[in-house]
Amino acid sequence: MALKIRTKAKDIPHKMDAEFPRFELQPGYSISRVIKGGWQLAGGHGTVDKKQAIQDMWAFVEAGITTFDCADIYTGVEELIGKFTKECKQVQIHTKYVPDLDELPRLTKAYTEKIIDRSLIRLGVERLDMVQFHWWDYSIPYFVDTSHHLVDLQKAGKIRCIGVTNFDALHLRELLDAGIPVIANQVQYSVFDNRPEGDLQPLAQEYDIVFLCYGTVAGGFLNDRSLGITEFQDPPENRSLVKYRLIIEEFGGMELFQEVLSTIAKIADKYDVGIAEIATQYILQKPCVGGVIIGARNTDHLEKIKNLCFLTLDSEDIEEIHAVIGKARGPAGPVYSLERDREGRHGEIMKYNINKQ
Repeated sequence: MALKIRTKAKDIPHKMDAEFPRFELQPGYSISRVIKGGWQLAGGHGTVDKKQAIQDMWAFVEAGITTFDCADIYTGVEELIGKFTKECKQVQIHTKYVPDLDELPRLTKAYTEKIIDRSLIRLGVERLDMVQFHWWDYSIPYFVDTSHHLVDLQKAGKIRCIGVTNFDALHLRELLDAGIPVIANQVQYSVFDNRPEGDLQPLAQEYDIVFLCYGTVAGGFLNDRSLGITEFQDPPENRSLVKYRLIIEEFGGMELFQEVLSTIAKIADKYDVGIAEIATQYILQKPCVGGVIIGARNTDHLEKIKNLCFLTLDSEDIEEIHAVIGKARGPAGPVYSLERDREGRHGEIMKYNINKQ
């Protein structure tokens, strides 16, 4: 799969102080390869200063990060980005359609259109750049029908691009076989979680589907501050930290976690950057990866993120990382399979009916 990368963001109304590479998702539509995530602005991560959040959005755009990721279920985030889009039009907004678990057996086109219309109103746009579709339970077999509802809304001009979120290869192929024009799959992908490299990667290469990756710094655990710690802080501050601690445990626990950090830290010293930048760039250089989603709540780490404009890992760096992560025990199985088990420790922390709330 050839990467369709352009080197400059164009038509931004402020002078850039960095030139982030861009990825062409489809002819005439490109995104910044670093995407500003919105989950950190939702409920559960502390009080959000809305005025400051919008100023921070400007800082990211000025740096060349013009693509934002959000979701219908991220409390207040679509509305907040909508305030920003009134001032800045040269951005790309990717949202999600995450029907409540309780709604899955009886989803109708009217329900889907209601949620899409709500996102349009919240974001203050006439067309959604991308809707990424998530389905909680594959045993409820209506995800193909619901995807056709999104195609109808795409034909009606309400959606530009259709993507999916956390779809494994088996069920993504069902969508493709049904003619759903999926162009991207948002998946968790990091040095601790290589599940996308199973049967999903060859399918993505076959159909030219791009991975948009979250969790690349494991909720912040892939950071210089984590180097040398012997135990995690309890209790975790939020569900995100619980989630990634569980992934690290699946990967191999604290000892292997520290071995990975030490390996990456040596590479980071070589380039005079931090652990997070090396871990992120490692994923950016993977096949099928179009962009990484950085869950930045503010601009505290923006200067470090800018290092990705100029960073390329060589084959020796990649071999060193491969050697240490080759010792991993897991996580095993298809993409998002652990998280779909509602009785398991990964699934029990999920919230399945947020639209209802």
